Amino acid sequence: MATNAHKSLDEPDAHYLTAVERTEELARLRAQAQNRKSILVFGPAGVGKTRLLLKLVQNQPAALHVPQTRSPRDLMMVLVHELHRLDKRDLQLPPNANSLSTSALKGIVQRALARFPFVLVLDHLAGPSRVVAGMIRELSDYGRSPIFFAARTPHMEDIGTLQSMCTDRSERLEIRNFTPAVALEFAKREADRKGLWASNLESALHSLVDWSEGNPGGILQMLKMADHPRYRAGDQIKAHVLYLDYRMGTGVSKDSRKEWSSPDTCNTRPRS
Repeated sequence: MATNAHKSLDEPDAHYLTAVERTEELARLRAQAQNRKSILVFGPAGVGKTRLLLKLVQNQPAALHVPQTRSPRDLMMVLVHELHRLDKRDLQLPPNANSLSTSALKGIVQRALARFPFVLVLDHLAGPSRVVAGMIRELSDYGRSPIFFAARTPHMEDIGTLQSMCTDRSERLEIRNFTPAVALEFAKREADRKGLWASNLESALHSLVDWSEGNPGGILQMLKMADHPRYRAGDQIKAHVLYLDYRMGTGVSKDSRKEWSSPDTCNTRPRS
């Protein structure tokens, strides 16, 4: 009778936890927030930028979080909503901002930033327009209000004219894929957590980690696919078929990349 390819996992060690929880990167962001300095967080899709920023926001009572930056009005509406969420009564916010112009909304946000030491956290920048980029620079007020923004790269096509806000290395934080050893342990722990089983699980996990290049979102996506009937043949995972669909973006959806964005996604403890 076939048995699972890996034994029950022990408690994760400090090196693994530091890598997966991005402990050093989070400490860097907290130091930037304390020093009131802006920073760009960049890295490939699925690497965990959103997850890292959400962990920062959870422990920053003055953080204004914008999940996705689209139009100037959307940006200002989300920031006003965030001001309401933080319930700073001295700000005297309007009860309903929907009828206000974008210019009026911007004035509300700027007055709030002038009165309180907020930190702006802008996720999923993707080639912001010059108008949006200009508004972000205005909100920064020449560095008085720190802005943490996330994108795939520090290049013009991803952050536009905001490049001028992160020209120095101290103003950038690259989030990298896991090393092969950490990625493999991550894959084994997530497979164990999900209850994934196959007689060829060990070899399949090695392949998935290699194909993902250590990207945690990619690993989670392929693990989700591995439990789908389309990629099973008896008690085995059809890893190569799975990989082709993964690369083509077909088959199971890519929601698992979003799954990795949650700070609570990864359970680093072994299953009982």
